[in-house]
Amino acid sequence: MSSYVALHFLKAGLFTTIQDQGRFGYQAFGVPTSGALDQGAAALANRLVGNSLDSPVLEITLMGPKIQFEGEGVMAIAGANLSATLNGVACPNGQAFRVSDNDVLQFGRPVEGCRAYLGVRGKWEIPSWLSSKSAISQNGAALTPASIMQKGTWIKVRNESKKPITQTSEVTPLTNSSPSIRVLPGPEFHRFSRFTIGEFFGQSYRISPDSNRMGYRLQEKLTSFAPNEELISSGIIPGTIQITSAGQPIILLADAQTTGGYYRIANVIGQDLDVLAQLKPGDELRFSLVSFDEKQALA
Repeated sequence: MSSYVALHFLKAGLFTTIQDQGRFGYQAFGVPTSGALDQGAAALANRLVGNSLDSPVLEITLMGPKIQFEGEGVMAIAGANLSATLNGVACPNGQAFRVSDNDVLQFGRPVEGCRAYLGVRGKWEIPSWLSSKSAISQNGAALTPASIMQKGTWIKVRNESKKPITQTSEVTPLTNSSPSIRVLPGPEFHRFSRFTIGEFFGQSYRISPDSNRMGYRLQEKLTSFAPNEELISSGIIPGTIQITSAGQPIILLADAQTTGGYYRIANVIGQDLDVLAQLKPGDELRFSLVSFDEKQALA
């Protein structure tokens, strides 16, 4: 096998970025954590090819890229089923595979989930910013241009990994049609009326088309919510659920700002952020409050 594999993007796809575990320690300066939205799937893709779990991956959203390879390498796909094919032959999730000169990997229609992760064995030769290779996809995109794929982009990965390759891994279904997302009370939970809290937990929500890696806007509103005073901007983290003054819930994700002034009714638990990552606009979800027993189990 050659010492490297290069990825040439003949098509970039809808939104394809390089992500790793994230960028931590800079939130006090307004820098979002970023990183893979589905950390479990990203870790699986790396584990299959023998990389360390903090290695970068490609995060591929809904409509994937078309990639031609130079050299030889080992790859694996985890997360969403986006109908991947290698030289026209179906390429299953959760399985390591080899590529050679001029092979072409491309993605078709989304079958299940929203985001797929492509792990590539070896050391990715792309620049880091603040100790991470993760793209910042919104206002700070100019800081990480090499991590946002465009048509014609080239990425080189040197095959320096010493770990063994895991050929296959059992792939479980990503989610049901309307998952129940578990949450803990947010800092302003006690400032919502019992009626509004009942409304929040009592209905289903659809993810708005106006959603991205910064956050999911939900189409349904809390009709009983009427804020009685403005809040001083306070810290927020991925999973924070804000309620706008119009009663619209917004679930903040990895590329969100680090402070906000809306009421924070709840926060999604870490284990369910991966579930959220695989939901797309139009999908439905509900919220459930973590019970005392569940808190003990999660501790």
